[in-house]
Amino acid sequence: MGLEPVVSPLFAIRRVAAVPVEAERYDAVLLTSANGARHAPPGAAGLPCFAVGEGTAAAARAAGFGDVRTGPCDGAAAAAMMAAAGVGRALHLCGREHVGVEAPGVAIERRVVYAAEPVAHEGFEGPAVAVIHSPRSGARFAELAGARGAIAVAAISPAAAASVGEGWAAKAVAAAPRDQALLELAAQLCHHGFNVVRNGGDGI
Repeated sequence: MGLEPVVSPLFAIRRVAAVPVEAERYDAVLLTSANGARHAPPGAAGLPCFAVGEGTAAAARAAGFGDVRTGPCDGAAAAAMMAAAGVGRALHLCGREHVGVEAPGVAIERRVVYAAEPVAHEGFEGPAVAVIHSPRSGARFAELAGARGAIAVAAISPAAAASVGEGWAAKAVAAAPRDQALLELAAQLCHHGFNVVRNGGDGI
């Protein structure tokens, strides 16, 4: 895509003590992040899995989940899929900081399986495009960034975009909450001087 990626983690992921899952208590597992899949406790992989996005679904398969169903956009949509599939009780494997997910008719029990701890960082300077995957990473990036006028933000969701605040050279949301769409947006920002118009209007 003609991009020069600079990978700079804002958080270090650590496992929270894993307690084996009593699979008979649940009809399914809900995964809203790839780290939830990577840190799934023993016994979880035998349950049907509803995952948010292809990246999380791929991580679930790699972790041993056999029945993986991919939701179209976010945790709420995946929970709605569970409800439509007749799931009555589900286990949400999540991080210490997470968004609660609910669905009518589905009892969702949350279990924290990992924590994302901020790491020391020297900061960020432009010109560059920052690719933001979550509201928490957006808020952390905004704390560390230098002159905002030299940095454009490509965000995976409206919530992620809102988390960075204002004052950037450009800010826009991917057409879909998928890594491919996010990279396509980043490429547009890089190759067109941060002047991106989407769907007949400016980015946000």
